[in-house]
Amino acid sequence: MTAVLKRPTLGAIAYFAVCFLLGAYFTFAAVQGDYGLFQRVRIEAETKVLRQELAAYTDSVTRMENKTRRLSDSYLDLDLLDQQVREVLGMVRTDEIVIQ
Repeated sequence: MTAVLKRPTLGAIAYFAVCFLLGAYFTFAAVQGDYGLFQRVRIEAETKVLRQELAAYTDSVTRMENKTRRLSDSYLDLDLLDQQVREVLGMVRTDEIVIQ
């Protein structure tokens, strides 16, 4: 007996081609799409940078709050007041000599 090999029909070829194309599309979308892996890595890196900026701003605000409290009416730091007068107004005491 001779074995007869049947060729796949056109419908079966089209079915596998469509399945392959859909798989390729979804794989591409999972890697490079709007919600893909590359986008996630970029967002995580941006999040890290923004957290560092937030920490820097928080430290800056804390320092300013400390200076504000030290210059308030209820708690006056005379050394800080003297430093601010010298820096902002450019004033000196009468017993100091200014050399330019």
